[in-house]
Amino acid sequence: MKNKSSTKSRGLFHKDNMQDTILLCLFIAIILVLAFTPLGMIQLPLIKATILHVPVIIGSVLFGPKKGAVLGFLFGLCSFVSNTFTPTALSFAFSPLIPAPGTDSGSWLALVICFIPRILVGVLPWFVFQLLRLPFKKENYQLRTIQLVITGAVGAFVNTAFVMGLIYVLFRDAYASMKGVGVDAVLGLIMGVVATNGVPEAIAAAVLTGAVCLPMQRLMKRDPLKTGAPKE
Repeated sequence: MKNKSSTKSRGLFHKDNMQDTILLCLFIAIILVLAFTPLGMIQLPLIKATILHVPVIIGSVLFGPKKGAVLGFLFGLCSFVSNTFTPTALSFAFSPLIPAPGTDSGSWLALVICFIPRILVGVLPWFVFQLLRLPFKKENYQLRTIQLVITGAVGAFVNTAFVMGLIYVLFRDAYASMKGVGVDAVLGLIMGVVATNGVPEAIAAAVLTGAVCLPMQRLMKRDPLKTGAPKE
C-alpha cells in the first residue's frame, strides 16, 4: 500500500503531476497571448472588452480552485498592466496609477476591482460545476455538456457582475464625473454595461467551456461520467 503522506507531498514536477503542470503552463501562455494582443483585450471607448476569463474558467474546471485562483490572479495582473500602460476612460477603476476623474491621483481600491473578481473567476466555476453534478446519479455526454455550458456562463457573469458592481460601490462618484451625469444615474449606466458587455461574454464563455472542457476531461481522465454503478 502506498503511503498517503508521500502522495500528498508530491510536487508539481512529480511524474504523476507533470500532465497538469504542462497544461497549466499552456493555459498561462494562452492568457498572456490573449492579454497582450488584440485577441483578448478589445479596446472600446469606455472599457476593455475581454475574453481572458474564458481560459480562467476552463482552467478552474479542469485543475480545481487552487490552480484556478493562480490563473485568475494572472488575469488580474494582465488587466492591471494593460489598463496602466494603455488606459481607457475607465482605467482608473483597474489601476491605482491612473487618476480618477476630478482628482490628481489614483486609488488603491482599484486593485480590489482588478484582482478580486478575477481570482473568483478562477475559483467559483469549479464549485458551480461540482454543484451541478450533485443531483445526478448517472451522467451522459449531453448532460455533461449542459453542465459545462452553465458553468461557463456563470463564470463570465461573476466577472462582469463583480467588476461593475464594485465600480458602482467604490467609484460611482468618479464614474458619474467621467460620464458627466448625476450619481443617481450611475446604476442604470452600470446595468447597461453589464447587459451589453456581460451577455456576449457569457455566451462566448458558455460555448467555449462546453466545447473545450469535455474533450480535455476525457484526455486527462478527469471527472469521469457517473454511471450509477455501485462503488467498491
